Amino acid sequence: MLIGERFKVGYEISGVWRLLDRLGWSWQVPKVRAVERNEEAIAAWRTETWPAASHPRRSPPSVGGSASRTGPGPG
Repeated sequence: MLIGERFKVGYEISGVWRLLDRLGWSWQVPKVRAVERNEEAIAAWRTETWPAASHPRRSPPSVGGSASRTGPGPG
């Protein structure tokens, strides 16, 4: 995440929300789009970057049973 890369600090999404709220900032989207908006760059980001960011990689399903070192007791 950008905050971690820039400031070497990790935040959960709820923590970022609280931080922005404390600073008086809002998550709301502006009513008017920026004049400098680059539609081609946005389309590329949506197809290349967003899928990886929106669906975190999941580890493959584990084979076998429990990860616990202790097994179930006798019957």
